[in-house]
Amino acid sequence: MRAVERTWLKMPSTAPNLDLSKALSLGSEVVFKMSHNRTQMICPHEDLSEPVPSSTSTKMIVNGTYEYWHYGCDGLDDRGWGCGYRTLQTIASWIRFQRNLPDDPRVPSLPEIQNILVTMEDKSPTFRGSREWIGSFEVCLVLDHLYDIPSKIIHVNQGSQLKSHFPTIQEHFRRFGSPIMMGGDQDCSSKGIFGALASSTSQYLLIVDPHYWGKSCSNADLFENNWIHWRKLEDFVDSSFYNMCLPQIKAVQS
Repeated sequence: MRAVERTWLKMPSTAPNLDLSKALSLGSEVVFKMSHNRTQMICPHEDLSEPVPSSTSTKMIVNGTYEYWHYGCDGLDDRGWGCGYRTLQTIASWIRFQRNLPDDPRVPSLPEIQNILVTMEDKSPTFRGSREWIGSFEVCLVLDHLYDIPSKIIHVNQGSQLKSHFPTIQEHFRRFGSPIMMGGDQDCSSKGIFGALASSTSQYLLIVDPHYWGKSCSNADLFENNWIHWRKLEDFVDSSFYNMCLPQIKAVQS
């Protein structure tokens, strides 16, 4: 059990480790349980076919290695509320690969993310142990806190306006190559944006969706169930606004 979890449970530093496999979910609060024997899938998008022939399209894509963090990947059942945290973890893993970081700072756990936001006074103390969502702004704060990386926030009033921001997304991948976090309101499913592709007739974003639940599976399974997919801009929700967090860190390792 790490120090942050001991603090939450008001345990002395000399207290023995708990058997977290027996932790429970009680009411609106979560008693977190996590497995440290996790195996994350690495760069699952790499085998994904492009939606149009490459000879007729222009593609900008994330540059470098990342781990695919998703619902339940560390033993915590965060279905229904943890998607923003999982996308943050995926981005954090990319940063760690880029910087060749040692174990500390590691990819933060969900309790650690909540603790950071409370410590920064972005959230009240009741946020610890809750099932409250986080979005692009919170992701921006945590990346800056952990890795000293600023981010650009793009607000899109409605899905139909994504097309006007598409050149900015393309330029981000060309200049930085870092993954993007996307959140919304009507479309409240947080997701990672890992590429942009344009043909003469359509524009697409490469979605890395953290809502997959289960153990590691094949890339083919992820593609078949649209956890990793190219999505046309027209398929985003017109009535939803979208916020995007674009980390301003340039890829140094491909």
